[in-house]
Amino acid sequence: MTKNPILNALFAELYIALVVSVLFIGPRIEDAGPSILVPMVMLSAFSLSAAVMALIFFYHPVLLYLEGNKTEATKLILQTVGAFALITAILIATAFAVSIGFF
Repeated sequence: MTKNPILNALFAELYIALVVSVLFIGPRIEDAGPSILVPMVMLSAFSLSAAVMALIFFYHPVLLYLEGNKTEATKLILQTVGAFALITAILIATAFAVSIGFF
């Protein structure tokens, strides 16, 4: 999305938070019974998520690579993945701390 790896990682986490919020609220809606729509919606959401995450992580690095800036493209993708890994580690540590009653 941007050439800033930290913003890219934050956009990815924001997107994940949005999807999880929808999935968290979804079961609270009145159950209409079994339907073929549920697996269709889940598969569509999974496919959309893969496309959105690919766009967030790879759009600018691919453009840079195609322009001949291979080093900068590699650096951007590695920094984005690193920032995303750091944010993920913080979330895991927070979840663990909450589960053991630290917070």
